[in-house]
Amino acid sequence: MSKELNKGLFISLEGGEGSGKTTQINRLAESLTNEGYKVITTREPGGTPEGESIRHLLVQRDGGNWNAMAEILLLFAARVMHVEKIIKPAIATGKIIICDRFTDSTFAYQGYGRGFDIDLIKDIQKSTIGDLTPDITLILDIDAKQGLERSTKRLSGIGGFEQTEDRFERLDIDFHERLRQGFLDIAKAEPGRCHVVDALQDPAIVFDTIQNIVLQQVLKAE
Repeated sequence: MSKELNKGLFISLEGGEGSGKTTQINRLAESLTNEGYKVITTREPGGTPEGESIRHLLVQRDGGNWNAMAEILLLFAARVMHVEKIIKPAIATGKIIICDRFTDSTFAYQGYGRGFDIDLIKDIQKSTIGDLTPDITLILDIDAKQGLERSTKRLSGIGGFEQTEDRFERLDIDFHERLRQGFLDIAKAEPGRCHVVDALQDPAIVFDTIQNIVLQQVLKAE
């Protein structure tokens, strides 16, 4: 039987490379669907045809040598389409939307990682998508070096072919250390929304933690 929410629920999963977001998103979506909730999964950059085109520019190793400002403008261009076409309609119709990355990634990657002005990113955010933020953000925390090792193994092992969606994985370890600290700082600043989960635990334990956090919020939204 389908379960209705009084208000849609917006969930984002964040974390550095190799943190296991895709695995956990798929498990969470399956679990909530089995419980009778209407669930949409999506990703950033991407989620719409326009966003997927921009994704290629940003994450493929041959997508372009963008600086931080260019990356931010491309990300928010994709995000505007994503919000208007996918996220807002899902929330308005009482669905649970689970997003692989959202604006926190821009602050972490371009702000902390690239060293771009955080306040300027906030200004761009306000001008493009307003004050829209996830109801729950799950930050899968992992040591930068271990995360990169996981990610490199995954990229080299899909279908026996080398994957080229690795523009950020190829950056130096200092970038990834700053990135990780960025996510932890975001979580510390917004403890009501953000939940840090140790991604080095067994995936089943990670999922149990995530599921418990989400179900508490889902019950409040019914």
